[in-house]
Amino acid sequence: MNFASAKVRSALPSRRARIGVLAAAGMLVAGGGFTAGAVADGPSIPKSRTAVTILPAGQANPSIANGVAFAKNVALYNSSGIGPSGLNTAAPAGTPERYIDTAIFPGGVLPQGVTVTEAQAINNLRRIGENLSAMGLTYKDVVTMRVFLDAPPGAARADYAGWNRAYRQYFANTNLLTGATINVPLGTAPAAPPLFVNPTRVSRSTLEVASLAVEGWLIEIEVDAVYPR
Repeated sequence: MNFASAKVRSALPSRRARIGVLAAAGMLVAGGGFTAGAVADGPSIPKSRTAVTILPAGQANPSIANGVAFAKNVALYNSSGIGPSGLNTAAPAGTPERYIDTAIFPGGVLPQGVTVTEAQAINNLRRIGENLSAMGLTYKDVVTMRVFLDAPPGAARADYAGWNRAYRQYFANTNLLTGATINVPLGTAPAAPPLFVNPTRVSRSTLEVASLAVEGWLIEIEVDAVYPR
């Protein structure tokens, strides 16, 4: 950390204030929580063993980051591609409905406006959380994400809107300038508290593919996470 960033940290009285200053500067330090790793006049090279997430400067609620800068000696975990689990055993094998998370949607019944892609994505992100936990990590340690979507049967294209709603249930659901939790809609229902409160914005790409490896999957995700220093 240089002298300018040290002065920023010494002047910050609270975690909420730290979030606001760093979001305004367009940087957050990943893998070690919200620490003062930003200089107000622009990005700097990340300190050893950290990854610095570069945010759209001044935005209170961006969905994703502009990118992430990795310093040397970063301990990084890369997950394999993970899809949703076949938890809805009442639905036929190989159908998209088979991969609805019945812990979130009892009986596999989707509330009004919730799409199958949205439900599968929630299932998938819960599996991602389990995978991270087994390695001593959490959603807050994730810095990059690659998402592969297949179009639901009969649809002309992948359901990006449903995926983005599910993503906000686990990522990018706090106001970076105030620290306040941002409610998230589930389908067309009024916005409500997210399933996991998380300020992290990841560097993310989302692609539509012709098919996925498991019949019935509409989504597959892989992530990179940084171990805390």
